[in-house]
Amino acid sequence: MDKPRDHCGLFGVFNHPDAARLTYFGLHALQHRGQESAGIATSVRDEAGGRQTMPVVKDFGLVLDVFDEPDFEQTLIGDAAVGHTRYSTTGSATNPANIQPFTVHFQEGNLALAHNGNLSNSRAIRERLVERGTLFSTSSDSELFLHLAAQSTSRGAIQRIIDALHEAEGAFSLVMLTDDALIAVRDPNGFRPLALGVLPPAPGRTHPAYVVASETCAFDLVGATYLRDIEPGEVLVI
Repeated sequence: MDKPRDHCGLFGVFNHPDAARLTYFGLHALQHRGQESAGIATSVRDEAGGRQTMPVVKDFGLVLDVFDEPDFEQTLIGDAAVGHTRYSTTGSATNPANIQPFTVHFQEGNLALAHNGNLSNSRAIRERLVERGTLFSTSSDSELFLHLAAQSTSRGAIQRIIDALHEAEGAFSLVMLTDDALIAVRDPNGFRPLALGVLPPAPGRTHPAYVVASETCAFDLVGATYLRDIEPGEVLVI
């Protein structure tokens, strides 16, 4: 799993009060997988308003250049996060709209997505969505997952995501964040890597924190224990 690759780095954390900072360190360990841009999104509950939000910080450049301390103290709060380092394979490398994670608010709440790989049927899916009147904000095939999930007629965010995956073909790994779950996905052939790890419960918490990453070197930097690879075709919901 630690063989160097250069097709985007994915990292996710669930159930840790310092999720964004752990994601930052994880992305730093995965920097070799993409040096064009970096981003982190978190899931935050607004206790006053009783609703979930998904703040995101992302920009062109290396991980060390994109984030600073106020991002973790003021913006990227919450106990779940997803992060991405980009090596562009589709979509313009100079378009800021293509920087991931992508975030969207739809009928089931919020959804953030970080994607590594390519969809071999992206043109056909995009043409079909355009015919339905779908408006795209990026030139990346990663955005297709968001529209497919949003337009699914199923109930619940997880089932909508599964519906979207049934339409996707190609080599890909995904790390997604809903309002209450972290989701890790590998395509049926397992072309793109993705692994699961665990951290001891944070102070004041009963349950452990789980992490997912493109390579296990990211676990080493945050002190997580490798559990297993995500299986080809698996949709793991944490």
